[in-house]
Amino acid sequence: MKISVPKGTKDILPEEMASWRKVEGLYTDVMLNAGYGEIRIPVFEYTELFDRGVGDTTDIVQKEMYTFEDKGGRSLTLRPEGTAGIARSYIENGMSSLPQPVKLFYKITAYRYENVQKGRYREFNQMGAEIIGADSPNADVELISILGNFFGKLGIGDLRLEINSIGCNVCRPAYNELLRDYYKDRIEGMCSDCKRRYETNPLRLIDCKEEKCLEASRDVPYITDNLCEDCASHFSNVKTGLDRLDIEYNVNKQIVRGLDYYKKTVFEFVSANVGTQGTVCGGGRYDGLIDSLGGSDAPGVGFSMGTERLMMELESRKLLPSDERSPEIYFVTVGEKPYAYARKISCALRKADIYSEMDLLGRSVKAQMKDANRKNAKYVVVMGEEEISQNKAEILVMETGERKDVSLDSIYKRIVEKKV
Repeated sequence: MKISVPKGTKDILPEEMASWRKVEGLYTDVMLNAGYGEIRIPVFEYTELFDRGVGDTTDIVQKEMYTFEDKGGRSLTLRPEGTAGIARSYIENGMSSLPQPVKLFYKITAYRYENVQKGRYREFNQMGAEIIGADSPNADVELISILGNFFGKLGIGDLRLEINSIGCNVCRPAYNELLRDYYKDRIEGMCSDCKRRYETNPLRLIDCKEEKCLEASRDVPYITDNLCEDCASHFSNVKTGLDRLDIEYNVNKQIVRGLDYYKKTVFEFVSANVGTQGTVCGGGRYDGLIDSLGGSDAPGVGFSMGTERLMMELESRKLLPSDERSPEIYFVTVGEKPYAYARKISCALRKADIYSEMDLLGRSVKAQMKDANRKNAKYVVVMGEEEISQNKAEILVMETGERKDVSLDSIYKRIVEKKV
């Protein structure tokens, strides 16, 4: 019986990985150049981390997490996102004693049991970053500007930046009551998810994409118009910071978040590209998350983007970068002694960081040459028993067809010194 890949997962094949490697490498360079350190966190954590960090009323915790008991009876969950695990690591590894703020970035896989569709998987990849220990609006602006730089380098600098503020623990409770009052005569006509959220997380009612729920939310009051003084000032300063950097943005009062830890600033980079229209990256501030997980209170702000989604966007624009490599030299041999000699040189070249290839299947000269051509080798070295006995080999320059006879003793030096 054939075993296939589980639903909601996919293989990323070598020809795709060439582009992935380039994009992830560019992301790494952009983050390192801004002073961020890379962090790796476990694939699974204690379930309580996500119950408390992400929020036990969220769709992720209630419906989407992969949770299991280990052999010791402990409840563990495959990470559905990165921020909670990084917050746990910040606390557990005493990062509060480091010079603040702590700036981190990551590249991870994450897991959510949700409906599979184009660009959305149950195992997916994320790139993200966090600034922990800075409550200044400057931190929000820095992350947004770094993302703008990254997208610009990829050739998609025209993504639309949308921002909003969703308040804090001071102004949101009163706003939640305002929402419940607004929806109380409308909730019966809304979807089952909204009916549940009405009591537990009314802010999410604004975000529902069901047609009947969109209609019910047409005249909803927005939190942006009901912020406390601190949140209003913070949001104003974020906008000022973006203006000073000439970063264009749109205030979208409908942006909310599905994770409980978000406070104040939220933002998205959105594509209007036909076929991939939607959010490419999202982020925001999560002041209070560290405190809720048992650490000394430290404000934070971060973002994450689905790598699959980003690659779709690049592919749709024909902007996928290539990181494919071609052999500097390909050895074509006939006979055991020439093969052994070529293998020795090839290993030495690889130690010198020079890409070399050889046949592994004992194919004919014609088949080996065809393979060298397919791999776009720069040079081909041909040697057989006669060449070995005469201490020579033939080097073929593939681009021009030029052929040269050289001594076997000089092959390594010629290639390393690029004097072929």
